Amino acid sequence: MKSVFFLHDSSIFKKIMAAFLAALLPLLAITWMIIERGSDTIRSEISLSVLNTTQFYMDSLDKEADRISRYLPNYVMDQDLMEIATTGNDMSSYDRSRNILDVQRRLELMKNSSPFIKEAKAYIPLIGRTVLSNSYETFLDDEEYKAMQHNAKLYEEPFIYWSDRLFITMQYPINTSREPMYLVGVELSTAKIKETLAQIGRKRGGHTALFNLEREWSIDSGADADWLAEMKVFAEEKKEALSSSGYETIHYKDHRYLAVYQYSELWNAYSITCIPEETALGSLQVYRTLFWWACALAAVIVVFFTYFLLRFIYRPLMKLVHSFRRVQQNRLDPIVMDRGADEFGYLYEAFNDTVRYLKTLIEENYEGQIRNQRSELKRLQSQINPHFLYNCFFVLCRLIKSEGQKEKAYQFCLYIGQYFQFITRNDEDDIPLSLELEHSRTYVKMQTICYGEKIDVLFEGDAPDFTVPRLILQPIIENAYKHALGNMLEPGELWVHSRQEGNDFSIYVEDNGRSITDEGIELLRKKLLHSTNRIEETTGILNVHRRVQLRYGAEYGLTVSRSELGGLQVSIKLSAS
Repeated sequence: MKSVFFLHDSSIFKKIMAAFLAALLPLLAITWMIIERGSDTIRSEISLSVLNTTQFYMDSLDKEADRISRYLPNYVMDQDLMEIATTGNDMSSYDRSRNILDVQRRLELMKNSSPFIKEAKAYIPLIGRTVLSNSYETFLDDEEYKAMQHNAKLYEEPFIYWSDRLFITMQYPINTSREPMYLVGVELSTAKIKETLAQIGRKRGGHTALFNLEREWSIDSGADADWLAEMKVFAEEKKEALSSSGYETIHYKDHRYLAVYQYSELWNAYSITCIPEETALGSLQVYRTLFWWACALAAVIVVFFTYFLLRFIYRPLMKLVHSFRRVQQNRLDPIVMDRGADEFGYLYEAFNDTVRYLKTLIEENYEGQIRNQRSELKRLQSQINPHFLYNCFFVLCRLIKSEGQKEKAYQFCLYIGQYFQFITRNDEDDIPLSLELEHSRTYVKMQTICYGEKIDVLFEGDAPDFTVPRLILQPIIENAYKHALGNMLEPGELWVHSRQEGNDFSIYVEDNGRSITDEGIELLRKKLLHSTNRIEETTGILNVHRRVQLRYGAEYGLTVSRSELGGLQVSIKLSAS
């Protein structure tokens, strides 16, 4: 839900991209789901097929081993074998040879009875010979004979695995508490067993192995040692889980394999068949590869679509937005027509028409208003001069008539000249701040001659290098002399100082006059706040306030408050940027 609200406030580019991805990604997800569902189905069907094949071949091995185990007692109870094992060397050579040949013929019949029998043997310790199906001059291998005895086994099962060979044996007598008189056994053909195991997964490029985990022997169809170790670990996991048959997917060397397992109670072993998934799934892997190519193509399409949006929609739109922002900054520049007869070309043309219309309105209204305001400022400025001129001439006459005041009259004439030279220089509206401060100091020096030493004036602060409107400080100082300091009986104080905070520069004019009340300060504050609606008033403070705001904006101008000296504090806020 939050993402929906996020898109609600996002750009058109993000919304179009979100809509495009919302249409594309589900299609890719559905395609991937179909491939995975098909893969799971085929994997399951192949695994069941391999499991059935495994069960068939393991049943064949079980039946063959069981048949050999049940037929073995018939050979153990052979009369000729018993006679040789009990009489031994007491028999004549002829009789012994004849009996051995009869035993060999029966052993050969046993060997030929099953393709899984490699050799049939009879171990006769009394004569120290092992009778084979097709060999006469033999001897008794004591180590092999001991291994073939059932009392040498750790568990009850029909198979004996010794020296990488697999045997099924039976001794006589069967009671294992005493030394047997003889022993009959068959050696199973591991090659034939491997061939049978290989038939389970050969068609699909897999390998099969038979693991007896208790006796730690295994027969495989040709897998490498590392792979056999991995299969053995898998068989041990299934044994711990008490799982007798099934299938699942395992990983080996960055490859996936279908592992099918079947437990045989007769062999006490697990048959594990592992088939490479890419071989088992066949053409489905091709479709999976094609899907990733489709994803790559989708990524290319997204990149192309993004470029298309940026080039033909987003950039023209942002160009139009930036043009509107320039209009907000009073930069009425038309858009360069680089579009054809499409929607943006129509918007550009309408924007340019609007800009031209705004320029006409500004020239007719705004610039006319500016000219009227500047005329008003010149008029307000000229209204300050005559009254002050009268006072200056009266003071000058008084100085000339006074004895010993010639030097002061001379200085006063210089101040008057500097003052009116500054006032009558009308060709520039903005002057350096330092020049404005110098003019204010000249005015203060003139007033000092007029009022004597009864008013103490202090200028503090530096003058940064930037321009300000003409006559913004001197009218405020003049207002302090006229309304606060001029009629005081006690000594007067005038403090002019400044402070800079970032790009804002403020000049403060404070006095210790007692004539203004808090109600008067509040009234003056309201006049400044609504000065644009009081054009008819032409006082010095309102004059300066309107000019500063006209120059820098509504957030600048004059503010009034109670001074620390006890009188009025006037703050002139300017922009130093």
